[in-house]
Amino acid sequence: MRDFDYVVIGGGSAGCVLAGRLSEDPAVRVGLLEAGGSDDSVLIHCPAGLAVMARTGRYNWGLQTTAQPGLGGRRGYQPRGKVLGGSSSVNAMVYVRGHPDDYEHWAAAGNPGWGWRDVLPYFLRAEHNERWDNAWHGRGGPLNVMDLRSPNRFSAVFVDAAVQAGHARNDDFNGPVQEGVGLYQVTHRNGERCSAAKAYLTPHLSRPNLQVITGAHATRILFEGRRAVGVEYRQGGRLQQVRARREVLLSAGALLSPQLLMLSGVGPADELQRHGIGVLHHLPGVGQNLHDHPDVVQVVDAPRLTDLFGLSPRGALNLLRGIRQWRAQRSGMLTTNFAEAGGFLKSSPDEARPDLQLHFVIGKLVDHGRKTVLGHGYSLHVCLLQPQSRGSVRLASGDPLQAPLIDPGFLAHDGDMARMVRGFQMGRHILRQPALAQYGGSEGPALAQAQTEEQIAQFIRRHADTIYHPVGSCRMGPGPLDVVDGELRVHGLQGLRVVDASIMPRIVSGNTNAPTVMIAERAADLIKKF
Repeated sequence: MRDFDYVVIGGGSAGCVLAGRLSEDPAVRVGLLEAGGSDDSVLIHCPAGLAVMARTGRYNWGLQTTAQPGLGGRRGYQPRGKVLGGSSSVNAMVYVRGHPDDYEHWAAAGNPGWGWRDVLPYFLRAEHNERWDNAWHGRGGPLNVMDLRSPNRFSAVFVDAAVQAGHARNDDFNGPVQEGVGLYQVTHRNGERCSAAKAYLTPHLSRPNLQVITGAHATRILFEGRRAVGVEYRQGGRLQQVRARREVLLSAGALLSPQLLMLSGVGPADELQRHGIGVLHHLPGVGQNLHDHPDVVQVVDAPRLTDLFGLSPRGALNLLRGIRQWRAQRSGMLTTNFAEAGGFLKSSPDEARPDLQLHFVIGKLVDHGRKTVLGHGYSLHVCLLQPQSRGSVRLASGDPLQAPLIDPGFLAHDGDMARMVRGFQMGRHILRQPALAQYGGSEGPALAQAQTEEQIAQFIRRHADTIYHPVGSCRMGPGPLDVVDGELRVHGLQGLRVVDASIMPRIVSGNTNAPTVMIAERAADLIKKF
């Protein structure tokens, strides 16, 4: 058995930050367990490679939800990263922190030290922003943030259309005002993806006090009494163990962290007993409070716009040219993140802050990009930022290799659908503005038939799904259904913390990668105090 001071479970966005920061102390030994493999594929480092990864399912757990009544009984797709860097190695690289009020809500829920003024320094510490140098942005951090190097011209056209629809232009969604429309900044460096692995882990792999173990699927956390002392994992068909002299740090994400806790005997007693797992610690909140941003996509067919991504002879020639340009100069169309533009809007004037987020995609996106669609066009995502619906993560069995039962409860709350319908209507209004309409795009038959509120609601139930932001299943707080305290220590246990998006009491109003990095940055400081 190998001994470390800290064992980190999961080499995703949070785990890479922890491993990098904790191993800065040469007197501390850090072991990082990642179920996936290395992030050395060109598909990861070339930003546009995410389209290929979506189709192949490589570097991805490929999870699914249970049947969702709010989605007409469909099962949703849950593609979480299974590779060094985790989902930061396969995502669309949008850099958004959320709204300051999100963090004020965390603090008000009984989590001192997690208000906006508390967390902003950690966002700044993590960030190196190539454009902004002010009180809202950092310089010199590991995570490189920049404008897209070669944005598609239609991303700016979308912004013009949104302005024509009456929305304010916003050049910085992470500045003093979130509301408005504009181009997203992305986690790129020199025309390549800047994942959490590339930012925090890769530069430090030569440290003698840091060991990264890939292909290591954690099966349970080991305890002596109520103290976590190590981790059992499966690698190459063999069970192995590592020991943690100080702490085990669980960073497997909002879907797999609660599963591993339950497999280790920590969770709702009835759930554990149902699967023949001995109850080490009854903690009923494990796996509860799962929620996610529901999202619906409007796809517009625009065959004349051959400089958009699409399958056609012209599209193939563009792609070949793009490959040559990216290889030679790290520029051109393959530096895209596809979701180049977007915005934050209020579904009604009565909303105190934006409750909708838009992502404009420079291609026809169907079924998460997994379906082949001929021709050219563009797509608009509309997602609900603060859903009221809540779900759960439960065990399918006591077998650690079997995926858990994932139920985000999409659109279970009536208010969620009402806001989604209004968001759908606002998105359609933008797409019909002259800036875009002049190019002659047309809605597909199913979309075109969704005109009344009832028809739009039916379209949403038939087509909505995740936008890849599950959170909340190991909630932070002082209540009976909370899992970790304000220092991310698991209630009732010693030597064990959860550090990932699962600890969010309530989802942030935006993409979740940057907040997850922030959580891990702050956690590293909390851990170093002990």
